[in-house]
Amino acid sequence: MKKGLMRLGEILVKKGMITEAQLHDALLSQKLTSGFLGTILVSKGVIGQRQLVEALSEQFDLPLIDLKTQQVDMELSRKFSSSLIVDHKCFPLRADDMSVTVAITNPLNAVALSKVEEEAGSKRINWVLAGEDDMKELIQKYRQNISLNIQKLLRKDK
Repeated sequence: MKKGLMRLGEILVKKGMITEAQLHDALLSQKLTSGFLGTILVSKGVIGQRQLVEALSEQFDLPLIDLKTQQVDMELSRKFSSSLIVDHKCFPLRADDMSVTVAITNPLNAVALSKVEEEAGSKRINWVLAGEDDMKELIQKYRQNISLNIQKLLRKDK
C-alpha cells in the first residue's frame, strides 16, 4: 500500500466535496482534538461516509469494495485474532496459497497494518478499502458466526 502524494483535504476540495473554508475549519478542529481529518468532516456532516472512503481510496491507491457484495470466507477469519478483526476493523476476506485479501477501514492505522502482516505469515497482503458501516455489519456477522460455532461446540460436549 502506498501513500498518495495528495492529502485527503486536497482531494476532497479538488473533487468539489468540500470548500476551502470547510477544510480550514476541520483542520482547526483537528489541531484541538488530534482526530483524523476524515472523521472530523463526517462528524460535522460536511461529507458522508461514502465520500470519505472514495477519497481515501484515491489517496492511498486502494481498491474500494462493497462488503455487501463480497464473498467472505468466514473460516479464514478464524485464522486471525478477534482483536484484529473487531478492534482494528481489519477483515480477511479470502486467501489463496500466496496471498490474503484484507479489507480495512483506516489505512493510517499502522498497528493494525503490521498486525495483519504478522498474522498473515508469509502470505502477501492484498489491501482493499471498505466503508465503516459495511465493516460494522460484517463484524456483526462475524460475531454471530463465532457465537454459533461456540454453541455447536457446547452441544457436542453434552
